[in-house]
Amino acid sequence: MATVSESVPAHPSSEGTAYGRPPQHPDAALTQVGPGTPMGELMRRYWQPLLASRNVTARPREVRILGENLIVFRDGEGRPGLLYPRCMHRGTSLLYGHVEADGIRCCYHGWKFAVDGVCLEQPCEPNPHQCRPEHRQPWYPVRERYGLVWAYMGPPERMPALPRFDCMEPLEDGEDWLAFDNSLGSHGDVEGPEVVPYSWLHMNDNVMDPFHVQVLHTTFSGTQFVREFEVMPTVRFDEIEGGVTYTAHRDLKGGRSMDRVSTWLLPNLMFVPDVAMRPGRPNGIGAAVPVDDSHCRIVMAMRSPKTSDGKRPMRGLEAENFKPWHRRSFEERQDQPGDYEAQAGQGPISLHSEEHLVTSDKGIGMQRRMLRRAMETVAAGGDPPGVGFDESAVVKVPSGNFFAG
Repeated sequence: MATVSESVPAHPSSEGTAYGRPPQHPDAALTQVGPGTPMGELMRRYWQPLLASRNVTARPREVRILGENLIVFRDGEGRPGLLYPRCMHRGTSLLYGHVEADGIRCCYHGWKFAVDGVCLEQPCEPNPHQCRPEHRQPWYPVRERYGLVWAYMGPPERMPALPRFDCMEPLEDGEDWLAFDNSLGSHGDVEGPEVVPYSWLHMNDNVMDPFHVQVLHTTFSGTQFVREFEVMPTVRFDEIEGGVTYTAHRDLKGGRSMDRVSTWLLPNLMFVPDVAMRPGRPNGIGAAVPVDDSHCRIVMAMRSPKTSDGKRPMRGLEAENFKPWHRRSFEERQDQPGDYEAQAGQGPISLHSEEHLVTSDKGIGMQRRMLRRAMETVAAGGDPPGVGFDESAVVKVPSGNFFAG
């Protein structure tokens, strides 16, 4: 009779069955984003897009970013503020506070705080306006650009300039900036989960993956963008200052060819050319903003023709296979999966130890190595690549659709 040790193999069988597989695990260094984690500290050295400006109002709103729960609001003078939610007096949530001209007033005992956390009034005290300097609500700096509210959550003494990008300005005639913060809502009436239930790294990997455009978005699910993407591209990946680009070359019908250049900048910004193949520079910026380790918010802003309803017109895309995400049944999403299905299908945090990266994943490998180097720089006390302190500087983005023939 066989003993227990003889009957149970120590390793998977040579036939490759799943039996006996060792436990797999995520890459914690790349996916953990809370305070004090290497990636969390790297993320906090850059300005992060928080919400669309139009969604920051006089009504306080809860927002979670980089594993922290915060309150965002706009005071009566129009200034946005981002505060720790528990009132420093007795701990009730400022979500129930009332916004006034110069700040937000706690519902419990009326302490009022400015957008920079300064306590302005303590009405139950003998001298209501003589607040102690140490009575300051924890806060983060916020600024507005391109229709977005951006937050800086890192060390104050290392706060960089809020970057400007040449593909986003100046606006052309008849254009305005249009921003979205609901992850799948970048196409006007498309509604989806405001926060997607998976790690920021899923989307970050996606932007340097040009080959999935031919498979997922064209030949597998039908034409989700344009038919020209049926052509498998030849691709070159390049490292640039603070980021990675890919150039996807396609030979098209009629003797024409196209170079499609996409750009990723540290730590989580993406500049993808127009998917309807309109030539020239990209018209937008995107970011996979970590909510926490296993959730993210996909924030976008773009230069768009002005519209009365504030929605982006769906121009130039193939319409026969397009159906808004929120109107699709689960079976329809199985039949025609898109980015959400492919990324959510990896689970809340992918098991990176069981990945098998190959030649076509070169861009993802370049991104991850650059992220690791940047984390090491921050841990050693330095400023990571792409962080600048000149408020007038404009970052040149090489993305675009470039045609020949």
